[in-house]
Amino acid sequence: MVRNAACGYQPTQQRGVGMIEVLVTLFILSVGLLGVASLQFVSSFSNSDALNRSQSVMVAQQLSERLRASARMSLVGDGLVVDQNYFDADIYNFNNLSCNSSALPYACFCLVQPADIPDCSGSQCSAAEFAIYDAYEASCSAVGSNPSVEIQVNCEDNDLFDTEQCSSGSRVNIMLRWPVENRQNIERALNDSCNEGKSEPHDCVRLDVVL
Repeated sequence: MVRNAACGYQPTQQRGVGMIEVLVTLFILSVGLLGVASLQFVSSFSNSDALNRSQSVMVAQQLSERLRASARMSLVGDGLVVDQNYFDADIYNFNNLSCNSSALPYACFCLVQPADIPDCSGSQCSAAEFAIYDAYEASCSAVGSNPSVEIQVNCEDNDLFDTEQCSSGSRVNIMLRWPVENRQNIERALNDSCNEGKSEPHDCVRLDVVL
C-alpha cells in the first residue's frame, strides 16, 4: 500500500505478465517457428535439386569427353565417328546387369566391378568394349548421388543411307533425367524433352555433342 496525501490510502497497481500476454506471445512464436520450418523444408528440396543438376552436368560432360576420346575417322566419309554400341540403351543404367539384392544401384553394381564389364582401365579393349565400359562408369557416377537418374544417349544421324548408325557430323544427344515432385501445391514448369515417354514429372540435363 502507498499513501496519497489527497485521497488517502490506495492499493498498488498490478505488475508482471498476465495469462493473455503469455498466450499471445506463444502464438506469435509458434507461427514464426512454423515459418522457419517451412523455409527449411523448401530449402532442403532446393538443395537436393541443385545437387542432382550439378552432378548430372558433370556426368554429361565426362561422357562427352569419353566419346571424343573414343572417336575414330569414318570409313565411309570425312570426319569422326564413335562405335555404334554407345547408342545401345542396354549398356546404360545397368540394364545389362542383374543384382541379387534389393540394394541401391550404386551399392549393387559399383562398389565392385561386375565380371560382365570389361576392365578397360588396365588392359586393352576393343571399341565395343570401351563403349560398354564407358557406359558403366557414367552410370555409376550418375547414381552416386541420385539413385533415380537415367542416362540416355541418342544420335541425330545426318546420313541415313550410309552404313554407320551415327554418321560423321551428326549430333549426339546426352541426357540425364530424374523424377521430381511438386512442392506446396506449386506446379513445376516441365520441359517436354525431359518428359517424353514419362507419366511422372521429370527434370533433366541435356548436352549435344558434334564430333
